[in-house]
Amino acid sequence: MAQTSISIRVDEDVKRDVEILFAKLGLTLSSATNVFYRQAIRTQGIPFNITAIEPKNDSGFLLREALREAQEQAAINGTSEMTLDGINDIIMEVRREDRGEK
Repeated sequence: MAQTSISIRVDEDVKRDVEILFAKLGLTLSSATNVFYRQAIRTQGIPFNITAIEPKNDSGFLLREALREAQEQAAINGTSEMTLDGINDIIMEVRREDRGEK
């Protein structure tokens, strides 16, 4: 398949932070961007929620966001459903974070 280049502008701090994050995930900026594009095509939209609501620092918000992220990751991995153990792990992680634990 033929490849093409895209040039975008982004804040230097954002680029640095995202490169660090993607490196931890084994991705480059290019590969992560391709994941985003493919997921957008698959879902026929932006592959995450965009809202004007300010996030709240409460367990309910954190849990919803964690589950949303897990669903996105499951879709990227080609898994259509999350396991109960996976959901419980996310809930426990959110509760630990809410208590200030690591």
